[in-house]
Amino acid sequence: MASDTLLARITDYASRPDPYPLYAELREAGPVVRQTDGSHLIGTYHEIAALLHDPRMSADPRSRGETAPHLPFLRLDDPEHHRLRTLAMRPFGPPHSPGRVDAMRDEIARITKELADTVQAGRQIDIVDDFAYPLPVTVICRLLGVPREDEPLLREWSDALVTSADVKPGEDATERTRAGDRARTEMGRYLLDLGEQRCDHPTDDMLSAFVNEPDPALRLTREELAETAILLFIAGHETTVNLITNGVLTLLRHPEQLDRLRREPDLLPRAVEELLRYEPPVHMRERIPLADIDVAGTAIPVGASVVLVLASGNRDPMRFPEPDRFDPTRPGNQHLGFGSGIHLCYGAPLARIEAQAALGALIPHLGAARLVQDPPPYRQNAMLRGPRHLPVQL
Repeated sequence: MASDTLLARITDYASRPDPYPLYAELREAGPVVRQTDGSHLIGTYHEIAALLHDPRMSADPRSRGETAPHLPFLRLDDPEHHRLRTLAMRPFGPPHSPGRVDAMRDEIARITKELADTVQAGRQIDIVDDFAYPLPVTVICRLLGVPREDEPLLREWSDALVTSADVKPGEDATERTRAGDRARTEMGRYLLDLGEQRCDHPTDDMLSAFVNEPDPALRLTREELAETAILLFIAGHETTVNLITNGVLTLLRHPEQLDRLRREPDLLPRAVEELLRYEPPVHMRERIPLADIDVAGTAIPVGASVVLVLASGNRDPMRFPEPDRFDPTRPGNQHLGFGSGIHLCYGAPLARIEAQAALGALIPHLGAARLVQDPPPYRQNAMLRGPRHLPVQL
């Protein structure tokens, strides 16, 4: 097949279990491969990294004339992106709240232990439903102040929003977009109502910090608060679910490395970095040139759709020796698992802690475990790629 159909083939559900041969084809045809729909695919590490740092590349769909009234800072450009991200960071991380994430370590360890205590030899579990999903959702709900009984409601809205943002060339996205808009409205209204309940009656959570900010100049508007809270909830669990699930799948496919991590638990932080390279939770990001640009000798016009295939860059042999080998001791592992540039993942420190805690708790139980289904059933989404279920016999 021609390289100009690569995006359609990559996003085809049949490719979900193993898109990496297509990524290799992309790199061989690239660095830039124009698609039949007019978009441009880029799958080589150095070109992706350079474009993620290029101020001429926009994350905002309005830069090509699209109507998008509600955008989180993830989809904005500087200076507006910088302003909102800075305000969102105030109750989350340094310099204003340097202890927020670190203070969650004990809570994460406790939640992880509770989940791990249900893992018993001789029974079958679903890594997604029994472990990888409950951990980050519980953590982000605690951080935001969402009552536990409301978690299923937020999951339904989150699923609709993530589905609406997927890349599916040639498909009429009208209904997906409508469903996503409905979910955004309902979820935003819920989170705003929850925040208003904390006005003047704060508890130790981020919604309380947002709505009780004493300085009017540092306060989010209602619309900004809704979009930021939605983003934090979705980003706070979607990618981590994939990271943990892909991690367990990878370790069960590499029993020698699983055994090594059981013997050398101090390697776990490096193993998580390698998992972020080898099986990343986010596979691609779209950018829009604000001017005509040249990438490795290929002219890309202003306003074009540029799809940066991060997961392909992570397997680029020009950057990573033996890129298709899973190596928890890999040196110089500057992967693209959390992106790069001004939109580097806001929650990366938290995701790392959660993944290390989850895998650290599960590894002792996985010695004699086997995959019930390999490949497992995958989620539809090509951008946020991960198993929908991962049944494991202990």
